[in-house]
Amino acid sequence: MKKLFFVPAFLLAVGITSCGNNAENNDANTSTESQATTEETTVDVETVPGIEEVTLSNTWVVEGNDQMQFDVNLIRVKAGEPVEITLKNVGSMPIESMGHNLVILTPGTDIATFGGEATAAADNEYIPKSALSSIVEHTKLLGPGEEDKITVTLDKGVYPYLCSFPGHFGIMQGKIVAE
Repeated sequence: MKKLFFVPAFLLAVGITSCGNNAENNDANTSTESQATTEETTVDVETVPGIEEVTLSNTWVVEGNDQMQFDVNLIRVKAGEPVEITLKNVGSMPIESMGHNLVILTPGTDIATFGGEATAAADNEYIPKSALSSIVEHTKLLGPGEEDKITVTLDKGVYPYLCSFPGHFGIMQGKIVAE
């Protein structure tokens, strides 16, 4: 019976002593974590898979179709120079049910929140006035066979773009990488 009591007491003692000097270990872990965080924040441009395969050009044509898709989902441009993007609606459905636009957002914009606000902005072609600070530039809302051209100069970074027509932003989106 004494042996059964001794084993748990021994394990408890070993556990307590192995936890000693934890303050030193925590300080070491904290300094390592802060170094890792510092290194992560010094990255200027997000790494975008496949960007090395995209041609660098400051003139782009993007098509939107009746399947709620952009034909171009990754655009690579030279930062600090004018970029010309033409959006073409190549679909045949009416603007009321399948209108398309192209909205360039600031890096880090919450797309779901923006899309929700856009849905309520029918009177402004689904460009929410409450989110104007998140918008870099946008085309007008296009019906079938229409096109619109925008010109913008972007700083170095990764800019999401999307169609803000209700229900489209979840599928119709891409990234512009300005390098």
